[in-house]
Amino acid sequence: MIGYDIDPIGEMSFNQPDRETTFSDLPKSIQYFLPGAATIGIGSLLVVIAWDQIKWLRRTRVPGPLVAVIGGTAVNVLLKRMGSPWAIGPTHLVSVPLPNGPEGLMGLITFPDFSSLADSRVYISAATIGIIASLESLLAIEAVDKIDPRQQRTPRNRELLAQGAGNVICGLLGGLPVSAAVIRGTANVNAGARTRFATVSHGLLLLTCILLFPAWLNEIPLATLAAILIKTGYRLTNPKRYYQLWQEGYSQFVPFVATVLAIVLTDLLVGIGIGLTCSIIFILHSNYRRPLTKKLERHASGNIIRVELANQVTFFNRAALQSVLYDVPPGGTLLIDASNADYIDPDVIDLLSDFQKTGAPARWVQLSLVGFGERYPSLHDEIRFVEHSSHEVQQSTSPAEVLAMLLEGNSRFRVGEPLKRNMERQRAATATGQHPLAVILSCIDSRSPPEAIFDLGLGDVLTVRVAGNITTEEVIGSIEFAAIVAGAKLVVVVGHTRCGAIESSVTNYCCPDQSLVPECVHARGILQEVAKVVDEDDCRGVAGSMIEAQQEIIDSVARRNVVRVVWKLLDGSKALASQVQEQRLGVVGIMYDVVSGEAHVIDETRHGV
Repeated sequence: MIGYDIDPIGEMSFNQPDRETTFSDLPKSIQYFLPGAATIGIGSLLVVIAWDQIKWLRRTRVPGPLVAVIGGTAVNVLLKRMGSPWAIGPTHLVSVPLPNGPEGLMGLITFPDFSSLADSRVYISAATIGIIASLESLLAIEAVDKIDPRQQRTPRNRELLAQGAGNVICGLLGGLPVSAAVIRGTANVNAGARTRFATVSHGLLLLTCILLFPAWLNEIPLATLAAILIKTGYRLTNPKRYYQLWQEGYSQFVPFVATVLAIVLTDLLVGIGIGLTCSIIFILHSNYRRPLTKKLERHASGNIIRVELANQVTFFNRAALQSVLYDVPPGGTLLIDASNADYIDPDVIDLLSDFQKTGAPARWVQLSLVGFGERYPSLHDEIRFVEHSSHEVQQSTSPAEVLAMLLEGNSRFRVGEPLKRNMERQRAATATGQHPLAVILSCIDSRSPPEAIFDLGLGDVLTVRVAGNITTEEVIGSIEFAAIVAGAKLVVVVGHTRCGAIESSVTNYCCPDQSLVPECVHARGILQEVAKVVDEDDCRGVAGSMIEAQQEIIDSVARRNVVRVVWKLLDGSKALASQVQEQRLGVVGIMYDVVSGEAHVIDETRHGV
């Protein structure tokens, strides 16, 4: 950008043919300082920066780099016509061959010498160029995709195939191989490119300019192009990118910095190789530290130790997995899940196979495998525990244990770690019958589905849902059927905060002329049933309070409604009351908070639990 253009274009090695290095060339370049090149280069850099920073310039349809090229060229032409010593000479301008008519143009085309195919150096050079060009293209694609405001994704394989085909044809005509370049891609993006035709038109435009206007192209100062390249490079590797990678952790930051430094201190191919090696080391280290995830899950049939294998399970992980396998207590249930594993080392497969055949039976461990499929013939998927509520599970479980299961399920729901269930197996297993552990009476609110908030599977519970979770003859009859006929061990009445039915009941009771549901004539019975727990203090509080205080009053009414419903169930059904007295059934009320996701047991509603 200041006039030092001795190094050949495309020379990207740290150690250069003239025995200089990238760093030693920096102070050396001061000796070749050209005021005209520096002025045009710095001016061009200021133009492209201004075009990005000033809004009204950015809104124009004219690309900033184009303005910089035209401006820099015009200034230099003017300096030459004025005879100024600051004018940039031909050695610091773009150099495009000038064909002398059609015959001269044909003279630029050199056909290949096929006799060189017998020279092994041809293949080494071809492989080197192919690897470097492919890596450079992939890096350019990644960079350009990131700065694309539409965030479109370039098909990598298709791009490489197209470039390979183009380079083969180009070579047959004596041309040099080409690859994707950040500067050309950035120019397309800045010009508003949206489709593949933008690249084709870009190439056609370059070809047209070279054939028709080579003399004009040869007036473009290299300092202007250097300025554009510097601006593009800064945009791709600005300090924010480094800070972002630092925030993401060492595993992202170190390989990135190592790649940048290696490319600067060596060359593109070696630098990328060092970066890839660094990334592989971090991946191996991560898998070595966390080759698996171990969780203790409580299913309806009992506790299960679930071991989830990592994406890559190498021989480094064998010792850690072996330790987990033999730490399972005798008589325990172990599930090994390989659903997320893309590769498992043969040594690890042998370990699992031996444990399945000898280790697990010898220790009375119920071993289940999932996710192995047909990839590993020595292992086969097998589930050796019950994933749903069976007759045996129902008969051996007490009401208090069922309540504990529901609360544990709610804890998993709150932290976003539900049990991993295979719905296909559960559907098949429950098709012939059901043995629910509980029956849940809840509101119809879409934010409080019992199966979700208690992390339940198919066949685990029966549910009765009605607005306001009230009781009617039909509701009591359904719960009696669930407890006496289906064998449910626990009746749960679930109310929830911010309930629309409760709010409508309070409004209808306190302000009959402001009813929220005047058209819902069939809902009047529900509103009247809930209104039995509303008093005058609630009405005065709702009328004179802010929105948050009003919500607290409505939630308090919802809680009292749950208490009343539990009492009404036991008072209205001798069959349920008898089951509770005989300690074969439990009844309890729960309030669910739709904000926190937490379910609280209402202590005064505990019966038989």
